[in-house]
Amino acid sequence: MFAASVLSVRTETVRRPRGNREGERHQKQREMSGFKTGFDDRKTASAEAKKQQLERLRAKLNQVDPEKVKARMAIEAAREEREAKKRAEREAALEAERAAKAAREAEEAARREAERLAAEAAKEAESAEERARKAALEELRASQKAARDARYAARKNRKRRG
Repeated sequence: MFAASVLSVRTETVRRPRGNREGERHQKQREMSGFKTGFDDRKTASAEAKKQQLERLRAKLNQVDPEKVKARMAIEAAREEREAKKRAEREAALEAERAAKAAREAEEAARREAERLAAEAAKEAESAEERARKAALEELRASQKAARDARYAARKNRKRRG
């Protein structure tokens, strides 16, 4: 029963007198006839709309808002302050590095000088030791020669007396 009522509703709504429909179509055509435009008309309308948007944007951009200017100036001042602080920190770090490098170089130079002096002292000590050894050897040879000469002289004296 429900399906039958739906069908009857459909048939009723679908059926319309033809004359009424055609009249509506002609009326719509007359109303819409002003909207028929060619490509050139649409192109000029689009260009005009773009010009208007551009003018609105330029007007908006040319407006100077004192609050925004102050905010930009404050941001720029803060940025410059940060950059100056960073620059000063870098300079201080560089100066500290230079001082540390100079201290390392001075320490290295002092160490090398101490090594040189120690090597020189060791060489001098070795040289003194060598001279002492040579002197002791000469003294030993001299004493040995004196002993030999004394033996030789004693033998000679014995032969003469003898």
